[in-house]
This record gives sequence, C-alpha cells and structure tokens, in this order.
Amino acid sequence: MFEAHYRQVLRFAERRAGDAETAKDIASETFVVAWRRLDKVPDTPEESLPWLYGVARNVLANEQRGLRRGGRLSARLRRTTPVAPAAPDHAEGVVTGLHLREALGTLSERDREALQLVGWEGLDTQQAALVVGCSARAFAVRLHRARRRLESALARTEQEEPRGRLRELDGELGELGTGLRLKGRRT
Repeated sequence: MFEAHYRQVLRFAERRAGDAETAKDIASETFVVAWRRLDKVPDTPEESLPWLYGVARNVLANEQRGLRRGGRLSARLRRTTPVAPAAPDHAEGVVTGLHLREALGTLSERDREALQLVGWEGLDTQQAALVVGCSARAFAVRLHRARRRLESALARTEQEEPRGRLRELDGELGELGTGLRLKGRRT
C-alpha cells in the first residue's frame, strides 16, 4: 500500500500544506495511522487511496489547529493554491493563474476542498465523498455548488460572463480544469 500510494498522498499533502517538509510529515503520519489501523484500511486500491486521503486530511486538520494557535494559518492557506500551469503564451498563462488563484481564494475552504479533490486528486464523487465523510449524493451537490461559486468568482475577478470564461479556462488549467468541466462533467 505504501509503495502504491505514497507519491499520491504526498502530492495531496503538498497541495494543502504549503511547504515540502510539512507535506512529508503529513504523508508519513498518514501511513503511521494506516499501519496502526491496518484492520480498518479497505482491501482494494480504489477504496484504500480515498481512505488514505481522508486520513491525510485529518492529519492536516490537526496540524492546522496547532498553527492556528500561533497565528500562522492564514499565511499558509494563501500559499496552498498553486498557480495554474502557464498557457502557450506565458504572460496570458500567468494572468489566468492569478485570476484563478484570486477566485479560489474567495471560496470557502469547503468549496476549495471539493474542487481540489475532483480537479487535482482526480477522484470521482464516490471517492471524494469517502474523503470528506459524506454520501456521494451530498458530495455531488457540494461540488455542483462549488463550481457555480467558482464561476461567479471568476466573473467578478475578470468582469466576464462566468460560463464562457470557465470554458475558456477549462483548456488552460490542465488537471484542475478537467475537474471543473461544465460540459461532460466528471463526477
């Protein structure tokens, strides 16, 4: 399980932790928890990876509670949203990434998490629901609402029509765009 999923759990942690060392600690702690609770780990890789994401999410939550006491959490959260990959025209890609970062920054943590689980981690609604601890139907509703809020935030950020700009960004955002696709949704 460690060999099959360590890199994915590490990337999951890197996207949320803000620095590489904290992400490594979170990934390591995730597998310590898995070792201690080996009887609770699902048998199939399709179920074990979302279970590990859920554990990593809880480990990260514990870490963030500690940071909150020191007043450093808000600075780390601002760094957790990476800039989208640059488009062929570098300047346009940078502007697109900045608009996306700004729009994502206006969303609640819950909305960002739903979009990240589907867009960055490539989970379907069933797997993402396991991570956050709700039903697949409830997660699908959460994801739908998060997508609409992101569209509105992008429209406010760029003063454009929300659906049109998200479709345009869809091709420029790589994996994140795939998770946000309006037509032919992956859920």
